[in-house]
Amino acid sequence: MVAVYCQSWGEPSSLTLGEPPAAAPGPGEVAIDAKAAALNFADTLMIAGKYQVKPPFPFSPGFEAAGTVAAVGPGVENISAGDQVFCALQYGGLSSRIIAPRQRVFPLPTGMDFVTAAAWPVIYGTSHIALVHRANLRAGETLLVLGATSGVGLAAIEIGKALGARVIAQVRGTAKGEAALRAGADAFVDTATEDLRDAVKALTDGKGADVVYDPVGGDLFDQALRCVNWGARLLIVGFAAGRIQDIPANLLLVKGVAAVGVFWNAHFIHTPDLLRDSFADLSRMHAAGALKPLIRATLPATAFAKAYAMLLDRAEPGKIVLDLTA
Repeated sequence: MVAVYCQSWGEPSSLTLGEPPAAAPGPGEVAIDAKAAALNFADTLMIAGKYQVKPPFPFSPGFEAAGTVAAVGPGVENISAGDQVFCALQYGGLSSRIIAPRQRVFPLPTGMDFVTAAAWPVIYGTSHIALVHRANLRAGETLLVLGATSGVGLAAIEIGKALGARVIAQVRGTAKGEAALRAGADAFVDTATEDLRDAVKALTDGKGADVVYDPVGGDLFDQALRCVNWGARLLIVGFAAGRIQDIPANLLLVKGVAAVGVFWNAHFIHTPDLLRDSFADLSRMHAAGALKPLIRATLPATAFAKAYAMLLDRAEPGKIVLDLTA
């Protein structure tokens, strides 16, 4: 049994290894023997004390993991010891024993291994809710994905194509553009050498994008707002660029544009049934071969510092997963 702990605010290198407590699940809870856990950029914000959730010390970071149900608490239905599951958590995922609320635990998609399942819930859950339920992306529309080789970006490309959209990927560098094409994008715009507005207009016969998926924010959002079609939907997913943009309301008005916030984790509070339906739909897409989660690397839990360094270097696309059994 192993767990990665945050003892005080700092860098990922300040984390420590320990053993998880042998806690039993309480009412409405599920105990999971986790086999794998994935890393996310938001982990680093939580570790530094800059995330909206600040757990008491010591805590294990990590939003997503997969494993086998060890026990269920009173009142838990439709799940039993021995079931293979993945979970989407507020924190606590980097531990080989997890106690999770029942509503945050989901069945493993048919044919999916634990490593892939650990890298599955956040990026695909976020992108599916955003595109299907917040933007109502329709077949034949044009989807512009900013930061297209990020985890959520690649998931958005795949889901967009599964929904029948034409997908344009924004990247920096031809290598990342080629990765976006491999994920299914129809075209890419390399903003290291091209103007986003001009390129998107050229690719859409002057109309612009119908939906913009934006986990980046900052200057890219400003540019994307000027290359959208009338009636477009702008999905605000995150601010990886570091600047939270001001949105000029006059442009929204004259172009009939909707700016839509996507805070996926809030759905566990407000619409948990929608999340269960969303993951069921994603599981069907995966079974049909439309979704192929990209794993960049799998490392043992003892190599957590190296794993986070790889996460932050962003040199290659794909999720980084810790093997909690190694």
